[in-house]
Amino acid sequence: MRNIILPADMYQVVNKSLLNEEDKLILSMLYMPIIGNTAVALYNTLYNELKANSFISNELTHHHLMTNLGESLENIKNARIKLEGIGLMKTYVMEGSINSYVYELYSPISVHEFFNHPIFNMVFYNNVGKEEYIRIKNYFKVPSINLSGYKEITSPFDMTFKSRSYTNYELESEDIVKKTKLPFSYEMNFDFDAFLSSMPKGLFSERALTKSARELITHLSFLYELDPFTMADIVKISINEKGLIDKELLKTNARKHYEFNNSGRLPSLIFKSQPEHLRSPSGDNSDLGKMIRVFETTKPYDFLKSKNKGVRPTERDMRILEMLIVDLKLNPAVCNVLIDYVLKTQNNRLPKAFIETIAGEWKRANIETAKEAMEYAEKVHKKLKKLKNKEVVKKSNISEEKLPVWFNQKQEKNNMSIEDKEELEDFLKEFV
Repeated sequence: MRNIILPADMYQVVNKSLLNEEDKLILSMLYMPIIGNTAVALYNTLYNELKANSFISNELTHHHLMTNLGESLENIKNARIKLEGIGLMKTYVMEGSINSYVYELYSPISVHEFFNHPIFNMVFYNNVGKEEYIRIKNYFKVPSINLSGYKEITSPFDMTFKSRSYTNYELESEDIVKKTKLPFSYEMNFDFDAFLSSMPKGLFSERALTKSARELITHLSFLYELDPFTMADIVKISINEKGLIDKELLKTNARKHYEFNNSGRLPSLIFKSQPEHLRSPSGDNSDLGKMIRVFETTKPYDFLKSKNKGVRPTERDMRILEMLIVDLKLNPAVCNVLIDYVLKTQNNRLPKAFIETIAGEWKRANIETAKEAMEYAEKVHKKLKKLKNKEVVKKSNISEEKLPVWFNQKQEKNNMSIEDKEELEDFLKEFV
């Protein structure tokens, strides 16, 4: 959500972490090359509002923020979005005649975490260049001391202290501030079902997908724009002798794959506004509207899996999905409509050549939404129906009898055949 901010709108800053001088150094030296000077200046300005009270600021206007930063509200808003996206801030709003915002500040990650992070480290390297990367990394290196000839005499805890009983009272620590970092959140969800379907069962165990492994795969798939099928191929060559994912090898192989396919270039981050989804307006509760919503909100893998009665699609069918989504870059909703159309007209089969023909035609026609795909398929079918006496239709694979339930959905439901009504109810029951 992107609210319109006015100079009179109020805000308060809340400190959700323990921030120190090292954090500021990390922000200026490591984060700034990624998110820019204005975003770091906004973070520091908001932090400075906490000086009078370490944990919550006084209520201030956004005009005050504009004056302090010397920036327009639009630039401040864009800087705030960068801070949110990179995990340094959370934003809340209470709407009214004058909107009220709460800005929660979180700690940057540590230097060690930064240089071992699959996204931050790579983007930082690409943005500053090799020489500056080495210089800054060396700046944070801990000098080594030769301890040969020394022996450790550090006192352990139990030799230093002993326990003693005092008056019993309750110790509560829930509200005590701590160093808190926000994890990355993604609008897109990596399709691990599709990923696993491409992994040989004898080579890889689903138990190897630990939380940290899943996070790494999600990070790498975003950074290097890898679909689940390509990621599976990269993971296959990144498995150690124990059948576990070698994380460092996975990062290396993902980077090499990207470099090979991008003429040696490395990825960076492009900041964008909230994407406008190619979806129909909400509120349409007609049967047609419900079917469109199914096509728009269901992953192609899940849609095809449901058509297989809950069984994972075959390797051949997965390659067809890969062709539609990766090679032709069809919108997932369009892909779902195409799958439904072909399965219905081709007796529950997915003939590759037939699919390629339709997909290519839809791509050239610039079909981007489920509604456009449904209308285009119906229009083409009606055109072929008018030519039914011509040789081109006699040779066509299209069945005149079996058509998707969404064909002719502009008619009233009470005018539908009993068979179509049952099919429609089954379709909506499965997904809605």
